[in-house]
Amino acid sequence: MKRVALFVVSVGLFFSLTACQGDDTNQTETVEDITMVLDWTPNTNHTGLYVAEALGYFEDEGLNVEITLPGESGAAQVVASGQADFGIAAQEAISEARTQDIPLVSIAAVIQHNTSGFASPVEKDITSPADFAGKTYGGWGAPVEAAVIDALMKDEGASVDDVNIVNMGNSDFFTAVERDIDFAWIYYAWTGIEAELRNLELNMLYLTDYSEKLDYYTPVIATNETMIEENPETIRKFMSAVSKGYNYAIDNPEEAAALLVEAVPDLDEELVHASQEWLSPRYQDDAAKWGIQEVEVWENYSEWMYENQLLDRELDVEGSFTNEFLPE
Repeated sequence: MKRVALFVVSVGLFFSLTACQGDDTNQTETVEDITMVLDWTPNTNHTGLYVAEALGYFEDEGLNVEITLPGESGAAQVVASGQADFGIAAQEAISEARTQDIPLVSIAAVIQHNTSGFASPVEKDITSPADFAGKTYGGWGAPVEAAVIDALMKDEGASVDDVNIVNMGNSDFFTAVERDIDFAWIYYAWTGIEAELRNLELNMLYLTDYSEKLDYYTPVIATNETMIEENPETIRKFMSAVSKGYNYAIDNPEEAAALLVEAVPDLDEELVHASQEWLSPRYQDDAAKWGIQEVEVWENYSEWMYENQLLDRELDVEGSFTNEFLPE
């Protein structure tokens, strides 16, 4: 009887310990906190991130992702300094940073081709870059703005010296063109679509219509070299979830737009849905898969930037981007 009792106690103790170990395993499963900083206020460039959050793609990878706004310092600086793990940036910002030994790296192209350009109400009668002469341009104060305007105008025998360039500050495009500017640089997927909804007819001069070197990646998802060296598996998990988010938005623009509005209720619902419908096919476009980046695109634009004195030295393209963290 003593042996039987001892056996029963031993078996009970074994299963009790096993159960406790199972509980400990659950308790020690950790969720990794990640910070993702945007380049601007939330919009359809960012839909894949919000889809990944809403549909649990981040959670499936063991990630708790906080999506934040950039503040005054800007997303590129925040990511470069390690204050955020990932951020939304543009190819020109990363190119400039790397020639100044700032270790930013692009890990995915959000949109495959440049969808930006110079927009103006049709009554301004700006139908070509030569028409910029004598007009007022409203921008944000970056050297690349004057360089792009000058390059396009030179091809038509005109000069940026004849353009009045002002800083719009916090004014939006629609307020500014009614008040004191004639044209501005916009992303059609957002401001252009909003113009359509306002029944404001625009003349749109896309950069890609004037030079293949201006067909660069904007925006991109960036991280820093320290993150790549120390936490490559975290990047793979993050990009797995983000890729699922953007692919969902490609296949389901209406549902993806609804998820973005649910996450950011202050957004104009009609604008989000119309913008998403326009942008979703352009995320991947003619690429083999979402997020892929090509050496030629980086070479073309960095050469153009260097030729136009926007880079202090020629860019080491190979270190500026990578496709290694995109899922197969």
